[in-house]
Amino acid sequence: MTIEAINEQLLRAIGVGVALLDRQTLEFGFRNDTFDEWFGGDAQQTQLQQLFPDLDVNAMQADLTNAGRFTSEIRFKKKRRTLVVALDFTAAEEDLLVLVCQNITRIKELESMIDSYSMMVERNTREIKREKEQVEKLLLNIMPRSVYEEFKTFGVVTPQMYDPVSVLMLDFVGFTDMVASQDPSVTVTELNDIYSAFDRIGEQFGCERIKTIGDAYITVAGLPDPTPDHAKAIANTAIRFVRYLTRRNLSHPHQWQCRIGLSTGSVVGSVVGIQKYVYDIFGPAVNLASRLQEFSDPMQITVQDDVANVLKDTFDLKSIGEKAVRGFGNQTIWQLSDSN
Repeated sequence: MTIEAINEQLLRAIGVGVALLDRQTLEFGFRNDTFDEWFGGDAQQTQLQQLFPDLDVNAMQADLTNAGRFTSEIRFKKKRRTLVVALDFTAAEEDLLVLVCQNITRIKELESMIDSYSMMVERNTREIKREKEQVEKLLLNIMPRSVYEEFKTFGVVTPQMYDPVSVLMLDFVGFTDMVASQDPSVTVTELNDIYSAFDRIGEQFGCERIKTIGDAYITVAGLPDPTPDHAKAIANTAIRFVRYLTRRNLSHPHQWQCRIGLSTGSVVGSVVGIQKYVYDIFGPAVNLASRLQEFSDPMQITVQDDVANVLKDTFDLKSIGEKAVRGFGNQTIWQLSDSN
């Protein structure tokens, strides 16, 4: 076997198509079997332009003159499959071009698969990030950020004693009868509007809304970060709750009346539950605020004596006497008024 025959065998074995062309006329002088197998072996297609009509011949000639080499790719149908072949032209001599063709279909398919996989991973990453942000937003709605950061880092929340803080407990007058007599969707919509407004008001004064229980709304000042003027913050919040409802009632057919109790003292805060996480506070200040709002008239704010002592120089307070507060004995109770 001659050297030429051996080379031809090797070229066929590695799947490379080889052709020799006249550089001036671009006519084929030689094509190996692999080349003819790919491109049909039509004897009438004796010129490069006939075989590859989409090839930019001018660009090829320019690159060959400047660099002695030109590369390109072509796609063509082979039976029912689209093949991608890389063309590599090399100027061997002044009047001879060597064309080496490699089937890169599989490479292109793999590149396409990698691109598709990368897009899928990127899309999934965006979805995971979006879901993570939604979960974070949800958790931040039910617990303070510092508590959330601890929960995210360690998976648990250590119960903390906060002392002192001020607690606001709000309850709506006649809510049970309202629920029974009104369209539920209207009641829930209005309650959502009011609670959303309360959240914004509380945020202005650094209060942390803890939870709502039906028509009961609980918010705290001085938690989780200590606040020296927590009593004033909770008082300003309570006054603006009443002010908001008063103005709202002027333009709404349904009249919302609330009772508010304010207390100061210590509470314990922690996350409770393992399936439905809830951040909650417990302690004397919470219970006392709940008891105090029972002594309030509609659209009035009742405060304990300790809170009144802090607020008396800057807020309008009126004593309503000593009352027997369930669980706390006799307490001097004050009514906080909106000076505006």
